Amino acid sequence: MHLFSLSIAGNLPNEALAMKILVAIAFVLILASLGSALVFLMRDKGKSNRTVKALAFRVGFSIALFALILIAHQLGWIEPTGIR
Repeated sequence: MHLFSLSIAGNLPNEALAMKILVAIAFVLILASLGSALVFLMRDKGKSNRTVKALAFRVGFSIALFALILIAHQLGWIEPTGIR
């Protein structure tokens, strides 16, 4: 039996379910980093590097998400559905 046969959520393969969860987590991390950058910007008034670091993490999370989606597509874990 294949390790990624079927998920609990119906007929979605485990790869697709895992990708949905990973993408959702990545979006939350990106938004949290963006929010923390805003908070640091308002509190520090440009006197520290915390805003720059938070924005750098956001860029890193975005690049990692993009790379993850490309790799998942190449491995066949996700498939394009087109415009419906």
